[in-house]
Amino acid sequence: MTLDLDAYLARIGRPVAADPRPTMEVLRSVHRAHMLGIPFENLEPLLDGAPSLAVADLEEKIVRGGRGGYCYEQNTLLAAALTQLGFRVTLLAARVVVGAAPGDIRPRTHMLLRVDVEGEATPWIADVGFGSHGALLEPIPLVVDAELPDTPRRHRLVHAPHDGPLELWELQAGKGGYWEPQYEFTLEPFEAPDFEVINWHIATNPRSPFRQAVYAQRTLPGRHLALSGRTLTVTADDGTVEERELAGSEEVLRVLAEDFDVHLPGGTVLPG
Repeated sequence: MTLDLDAYLARIGRPVAADPRPTMEVLRSVHRAHMLGIPFENLEPLLDGAPSLAVADLEEKIVRGGRGGYCYEQNTLLAAALTQLGFRVTLLAARVVVGAAPGDIRPRTHMLLRVDVEGEATPWIADVGFGSHGALLEPIPLVVDAELPDTPRRHRLVHAPHDGPLELWELQAGKGGYWEPQYEFTLEPFEAPDFEVINWHIATNPRSPFRQAVYAQRTLPGRHLALSGRTLTVTADDGTVEERELAGSEEVLRVLAEDFDVHLPGGTVLPG
């Protein structure tokens, strides 16, 4: 099935010309509009098990149903849209390193996209599914040490040391006076069935963090919202952070609806 592109673009608030060309301006604007228009959330793994990655189901849930999703859903949806817009898209997998202890080796569980743009010598990395304040707002060129000022954020890609046969790339986010590693990846292509397996593991393994608590993120002009369990963190563009604890499940559901624009059916009970 092909994605209803007009409905997707309306969902993210990004109208384009009737016959848009796959240019860098289109790639940047669609990526940023998606980040500002669709929240990150793990509620389906928390409540119902593994979400479907079929384009038809993603269209029903996220585009028409007004929900969000986590990385496999978000980036599968973006990949479908970009492909229909004429871009060449390759699926990649990364290890999340932000927050990892020294020597901790995590599995490759994060999905991201390589996008090739006709007429551009450099490929680009696109990623609208990284549920973190360190996430990209715009695609970043696949160039070592080239800084991306995706205002109000900053990012760069570097080569990380390792013993493998392929170059290891690391996405870093600017945090005040230092660069914070976010995730690492190689350019080995992955296919949709690979992420079906990873998605099932992350959504159903009882030890997965996405099975333990609510995680939601929303990027808005001027601020970023993060909900982890019952802790709501608001980070302003100037770096100011406000944090508060929500009272219980009912307040969590209210905040999800009012602040994150994530609406769950009446009678939904969140664990914990």
